[in-house]
Amino acid sequence: MRVLHFSLPDGHRVAVEVRALLNGGFAGRSQDDVAEHIAELVALGIPAPVKTPCLYPIAPFLAVQSGEVYAQHGRTSGEAEWAMVITRDDVLLTVACDHTDRDLEVHGVAWSKQAAPDMLGHQAWRLADVEDRIDELTLTAWVRNGEWTEIQAGTLAELLPPQYWIDVLHTHNLYAPGTVLLSGTIPMIKGVDQFADAWRVELGDPHTGRTISTEYHVRRLPEPIA
Repeated sequence: MRVLHFSLPDGHRVAVEVRALLNGGFAGRSQDDVAEHIAELVALGIPAPVKTPCLYPIAPFLAVQSGEVYAQHGRTSGEAEWAMVITRDDVLLTVACDHTDRDLEVHGVAWSKQAAPDMLGHQAWRLADVEDRIDELTLTAWVRNGEWTEIQAGTLAELLPPQYWIDVLHTHNLYAPGTVLLSGTIPMIKGVDQFADAWRVELGDPHTGRTISTEYHVRRLPEPIA
């Protein structure tokens, strides 16, 4: 099993063995935002979902805390998200980037999510410590195509809140230590190339000034040897 390690603001460190990994999709609170994200994907040839929001089970070993993603071609990209991590004692909140194979996504969203990892931050906050201001937390992403360019920016008010997903997990008997759930994403800024060689995502708390970030490089694998 994949074990993730998180540092908390009070100095505590928490190790979590990932037993279930779930990716939320099309999970904006605003249907206009959901429609915008669907339009982004349709423009890439990806079919629109029949029903939203969605929740995709992913192999647990795809939850990683690393500085690199390996890709077989140039049409993979990230998505800025928050992640909820259930431990034996707490529910933690951290930053995440759902890296996705866009070419494979044309054939199936769930398939594409199995082809690339979910990148998580090394720090986390206790959900109970920020839940009263969850909508104020910020989510920002940058891509590097020669230089860093902002590609996503918003707040958690744009996404279904953690409590919504906690209720879903309870309904489906999935609420248990070791469950990690990613939130779904916010719209991308039009005109910015998402097929970049690096991604950086930041979760911010304006109330305290604290931030959690994850950053990674996209490494192209060599062509098959035949």
